Amino acid sequence: MTTPCEVHIFSDTEDKSRMVAGKILSRAKELEKKYNFYNQASLLSAINQRKLSKLDPQTEELLKRAKQFYNATNSIFDVTMGTLVQARKASSLEQIEEEKSRLMPFVGCEHFKIQRHKIVFDNPYTLIDLGGFVKEYAVDMGVKILKRHKISSALINFGGDIYALGSKPSGEPFSVGIKNPKNPTEYSLHYEISNQALTTSASYERNHTVEGKSYSHIISRSDKEEEVLSATVIAPSTLESGIYSTSLMIEPSLDCPFEKVLL
Repeated sequence: MTTPCEVHIFSDTEDKSRMVAGKILSRAKELEKKYNFYNQASLLSAINQRKLSKLDPQTEELLKRAKQFYNATNSIFDVTMGTLVQARKASSLEQIEEEKSRLMPFVGCEHFKIQRHKIVFDNPYTLIDLGGFVKEYAVDMGVKILKRHKISSALINFGGDIYALGSKPSGEPFSVGIKNPKNPTEYSLHYEISNQALTTSASYERNHTVEGKSYSHIISRSDKEEEVLSATVIAPSTLESGIYSTSLMIEPSLDCPFEKVLL
């Protein structure tokens, strides 16, 4: 997942904890391999290269949910932003803008449909990138594995995408810190969560600069300067939490149905 991942499990035996953690790790690796945008051998790349159209149930579910969240966030959370990745590879601002103008007409989830378990694109250029989707989905799959094995107390943290299952053995909720975006070595706030997800999206984590202009790893239609440095959302699932924290980085005024913190 290109980020540190950890699982804390509280159970009666160490063997059970290690066995369950192993299953969570295996599932995460399967998802990473299957939906890696940059791996030419992945299933997602086969879809983007138009070599594969028939969808397995998991991929169909993910793409349908992606379209649902695209509509729910007023087109802000858009898995077709991968279409613009090529523009980001240019070495000058002029080239970046030229490539972006050329590719922008093919950005948007309306450019693909799912019909009879197949994906159909209306052009050869639209690319799907599930990078802002699969890591959170992997956390939720990990929670299902925990529950299946009767684990009632655990915390999964995949690079800041966090789900707290139940409470600590002491009965206290899990405490999660939110980093100060102006000084990531400090924590601005702490939240206590139980049977909830908390994710934070931030511009300070990953970005690159071209001719003095900084580009966040969060790609959007607009290159306007970000109004917030980090967005945190607490929601029932990690997928929902991650989608809205990412969307709020792009549009802080977006109506969010969950608790949010903007810094």
